[in-house]
Amino acid sequence: MKVLVTEPIIDSELQRLDEQTQLTVGQRGEFNCEDALIEAASHYDALLTMLSNPVTRKVLRAGKNQLKIVANYAVGTNNIDLEAARDFAIPVSNTPEVLTESTAEIALSLILSVARKTTEAESRLRDGEFRGWEPTGFLGLELHGARLGIVGLGRIGQALAKRARACGMEILYHNRRRIEMETEKQLNAHYVENLDQLLPAVDVLSLHCPLTEKTHHLIDAERLKLLPDHALIINTSRGPVIDEKALVDALRQGSIGGAGLDVFENEPKVEPGLLETPNTVLLPHIGSATYKSRRAMGRLAVNAILSVQKNQTPGNLVT
Repeated sequence: MKVLVTEPIIDSELQRLDEQTQLTVGQRGEFNCEDALIEAASHYDALLTMLSNPVTRKVLRAGKNQLKIVANYAVGTNNIDLEAARDFAIPVSNTPEVLTESTAEIALSLILSVARKTTEAESRLRDGEFRGWEPTGFLGLELHGARLGIVGLGRIGQALAKRARACGMEILYHNRRRIEMETEKQLNAHYVENLDQLLPAVDVLSLHCPLTEKTHHLIDAERLKLLPDHALIINTSRGPVIDEKALVDALRQGSIGGAGLDVFENEPKVEPGLLETPNTVLLPHIGSATYKSRRAMGRLAVNAILSVQKNQTPGNLVT
């Protein structure tokens, strides 16, 4: 099989492909445009793609006689037109479950950083402005006893809930469907059926829902107004779940207490106002950035491609 990996991944997984296929590896950002992918789709049997690669209907149409699989190097597939993939009978795989713990760790890290204003405090120190302990300096939110609202209590949401409980937080959650009662009991999590009822009740809101038409701008200007003025909002799901312009306004007006973001609405661009807003911690999409997670993601994507080469069905297909 002729295989294109659109940009470099962990070396050990590239080596596996290199030994068993005709491998081409793109440069970072080379395939972040539709035209480049259209050309690739008509020449390769398999594409190993990133979330930044727009695998559109046009791309898939170009590959309908050539492509045997698109293996997405992510859990999410919002960069791929899945309906078109089904129409052209092109299998699509993802990398589920293996980045749960690493992403939950980043979510907790953001909660701690924003709640305790650690980034702001470190910047002051590095800028030579530390004048010793002060009784009213960098006052933040104490997590013990605070209420954490989780939107999307799937694998990552549940992993965060376990960590938050260790910090003494109370767990509230909103889901499309209520989870099993036994899991609720284990997490000591309380279900809130209506999102608009959850928001006024939380001190911290953490987003873990997939990006769909229904969740695009799920947190907009009106819903930001429902949060208490001390509340913090954390996003490690997908950037467009939050209306970033509305978030900037809320932060500037002080109608919410802070934000911690690992994802952005128009990556890699960041809403300019976010760079200037108070008590905001911004990370460059590093939720799964551990050696363990990225190796596992690569293994799943490569396994899917090699399964197709052997005329076997991959275990992690989404279409």
